[in-house]
Amino acid sequence: MRLHRLDITAFGPFGGSQSVDFGELSAAGLFLLHGPTGAGKTSVLDAVCFALYGSVPGARQSGQGLALRSDHAAAGTRTEVALELTVAGRRLEITRQPPWERPKKRGSGTTTEKAQSWLREYDATAAAWKDLSRSHQEIGEEITQLLGMSREQFCQVVLLPQGDFARFLRADAEARGKLLGRLFDTHRFAEVEKRLAERRRAAEAEVREGDAALLADAHRMQQAADGALELPELTPGEPGLAEAVIAAAAVARSTAREQLTIAHCRLTATESAQAAAERALDDVREVARLQRRFAEARERAARLEDRAGAHRDAQARMERSRKAEAVAPALELREAADAEHRRAAAAEARARALLPGSYADAGAAGLATAARRSAEELGGLESARRAEQRLTRLVAERADLDRQERADEDVLQEAEAWLADWEATRSGLQTRIESAQEAATRAEQLGVQREPAQRRLGAARQRDAFARDTEDAHARVQAARERATEARAHWLDLKEQRLTGIAAELAANLADGEPCAVCGATEHPAPARKVDGHVDREAEERALAAYQRADEQRAEEERRLGVVREALAAATAEAGDTPTARLAEEIEELERLYGQARAGAGALHAAHEELRQAEQEHERRTEVRQQAAVRAASRVGHRDRLDRERTGLEEELTQARGTAVSVAARAAQLERQAALLTEGADTARAAEDTAQRLKDADSRLSDAAFRAGFETPQAAAVALLDASAHRELQHRLDAWQSEEAAVRAVLAEADTAAAAQQPAADLAAAERTAAVAAQRLRDAASARDAAARRCSELDRLSVRSAAGVRRLAPLREEYDRVARLATLAAGTSAENERKMRLESYVLAARLEQVAAAATVRLQRMSSGRYTLVHSDDRAGRGRSGLGLHVVDAWTGRERDTATLSGGETFFASLALALGLADVVTDEAGGVRLDTLFIDEGFGSLDEQTLDEVLDVLDSLRERDRSVGIVSHVADLRRRIHAQLEVVKGRSGSVLRQRGNR
Repeated sequence: MRLHRLDITAFGPFGGSQSVDFGELSAAGLFLLHGPTGAGKTSVLDAVCFALYGSVPGARQSGQGLALRSDHAAAGTRTEVALELTVAGRRLEITRQPPWERPKKRGSGTTTEKAQSWLREYDATAAAWKDLSRSHQEIGEEITQLLGMSREQFCQVVLLPQGDFARFLRADAEARGKLLGRLFDTHRFAEVEKRLAERRRAAEAEVREGDAALLADAHRMQQAADGALELPELTPGEPGLAEAVIAAAAVARSTAREQLTIAHCRLTATESAQAAAERALDDVREVARLQRRFAEARERAARLEDRAGAHRDAQARMERSRKAEAVAPALELREAADAEHRRAAAAEARARALLPGSYADAGAAGLATAARRSAEELGGLESARRAEQRLTRLVAERADLDRQERADEDVLQEAEAWLADWEATRSGLQTRIESAQEAATRAEQLGVQREPAQRRLGAARQRDAFARDTEDAHARVQAARERATEARAHWLDLKEQRLTGIAAELAANLADGEPCAVCGATEHPAPARKVDGHVDREAEERALAAYQRADEQRAEEERRLGVVREALAAATAEAGDTPTARLAEEIEELERLYGQARAGAGALHAAHEELRQAEQEHERRTEVRQQAAVRAASRVGHRDRLDRERTGLEEELTQARGTAVSVAARAAQLERQAALLTEGADTARAAEDTAQRLKDADSRLSDAAFRAGFETPQAAAVALLDASAHRELQHRLDAWQSEEAAVRAVLAEADTAAAAQQPAADLAAAERTAAVAAQRLRDAASARDAAARRCSELDRLSVRSAAGVRRLAPLREEYDRVARLATLAAGTSAENERKMRLESYVLAARLEQVAAAATVRLQRMSSGRYTLVHSDDRAGRGRSGLGLHVVDAWTGRERDTATLSGGETFFASLALALGLADVVTDEAGGVRLDTLFIDEGFGSLDEQTLDEVLDVLDSLRERDRSVGIVSHVADLRRRIHAQLEVVKGRSGSVLRQRGNR
């Protein structure tokens, strides 16, 4: 990987845009990155890291990237970092913009814009850049894949942590382990140790849980075996628990099966005894039943003998009833004829009661003749009825004509009154229209004058305000000028005082054994001392900053004064010299007149509309008057025709009504009279017919009773039974015959007669014997069922226990394996001879690789004197495997690195840092890093050692590498010509680049 160019805008301490040409710096092989503390040297490297990975290392990455923005940047300038580099033979350009808060385009406040990224590749064939991606994720994956290392590894390799390795050389094993863990990111191996310990505890918990479940099943089997099972005295997790439980379960199952066999044999014997007792009980029950049956039959025979006389009377009564049934039709016919005659006679009496007295003795024929005469007279009144209806309609029509005449008279009077005022109304409306038109013309003229007058008044008010602002601005300018002059004089005074005492300020930084920044001497016999009131650099800078702020304030106030004066001139040109109050009065009078004219003009449309409506009303009233006159003329002839027709109809109706109130009343009298006469004739004929039928029925009944053997019809009626009595008597006769037949059948049975000859059966004793046998059977069945359930439960629990044992087997194997690995990784296992934890072992291997790679450069830096070696020895109770010694070729002895001097410690730590870079690079897949940075520490070297270290660094150029040295040593600025200087200031830091000259 080779860096070509870096562009920074509003990033870190750089408020503006800065560029770094790494191509020019790399051409010299070595280049120096220097500047005062806090100027932003680290920010240059952060910008490279941010361009590649989208974040910066350590705590500087906070606030989702918002902290990367420079506090010196202008509000509208966006933070951006662009890096051009070559990696894996590809020329790429990466541009990243972190999220930032920009001012809102509308209103006040800020809004946050999202981060953006671009990745482009240079196409040599087309000699142009082509876009690859704008996705943060895709760009991050592409860069990580090309570089082959993470952000942390990149920071370790590109910016060599020489200071960390200096501490590393003097640290004990524990501190050295922490530092190596941070440099090589071996926390994942510590996580492996932790994970193995957690898995060991989890596996142990699972095994204990399985043993607890197995032991719980064993307790259940002990309960099921009713105490016949002896449990092992073991706890969950102890070896042999599963085998002991399985063996005890087998013994319990065997004992339960033996008990089941015994219970089954006992049940078979009790079943046979119970069956014999049930058969004996059935035989006794049958004899007792037959004996009861015979005794009941003898009792029923005696009761039949007692009721024999009543049975014979019932037979005779049934015989007479059968004879009377031949007379029943004649009796029913006579009763029906009698009932019909009574109903006809009652109807005739009711009908004759409604007739006039003149028809009381008339027969059916006379009543029918009178009814026909009334109907004929009713038919003659139909034409008179229609005439009466027509007369009613004529009266209503005549009344309607009178109402129309009165309504037309009212309409004519109203129309005449309105038309009499028409000319005056039309003249008034015409006058209103003309007045409104004049007001509209006047409003239009005044409207043209309003806008110029309002603009002139607004300009006059601005003129007055700008005049006041000009006076205020002029006063502020004078004050700002005075403050700037005073601040400048104060700054110059302090600067002169500081230059006078600059020797004391330089002497404050001297240290014994270190060269003077002015003369280079390492001895300082009489350094200058600060006197009271000494002005240091900070005081001078504060005075300068105060002067710069005052001068900026003065320039700002002068600019504001110029703006206000320009605005005053523009307002005066438009408003003139007329006072504002006078212009306001003119505007007020103009607005009043304009409002009056607008109000008058607003009535124009209403006046036109009223005139149009009045003309329409005039036409309607004239037409209404004409129509009313036509209707009055037509009503005169119509009224005469109605009067003549009414007179003729009244004469015709007077003759047809007679004594009745109306024709309809006379017709109703005739209709009722005809209906009553017709009903009387019908009922009279029905009474005569029913009387003849009753006489015929009496004659037929007498003949039927004589033929059936009865002396009178009344005797036959008495002998006749109704349906219910006949059924009841027949049921008694049938029941007697059935009972007699049943008794004879029972007394004739041979088994029943034989049982009656035997002694009385003892049913209670037989039942007691059967109950005892049944109870013994139930007891035996319960014992057998309990033994079967015991066997089934023991089998079920045994199967579950065996399955639990099989399930626990792989868990036990897993636990043994995990426990062995966990103790081995934790360094507590007997197999771990050096008692080294896994992380320590990995760190020891890394340290051995780094020491081997560092020795190559350390021998050259020390002229072949020193060699770094790795030691596995345990240091007291601390870690083992993290020892680091240096072999001194001059003495041939091996000693601890903590015994090296300051300069020796520096180039040893530098050798370790370079070795680390090689190891990490090889681990990352061998990606070549052509640009490296080395941190501070060169000030501790003497001139000869510094030359040797620079020779080693310069040798990196032979491998086509460029090395950037980050240092404050002034001697390096003379030795290294290619430099990148970071200069800080109040408005932010800037970069100054000098190439190889």
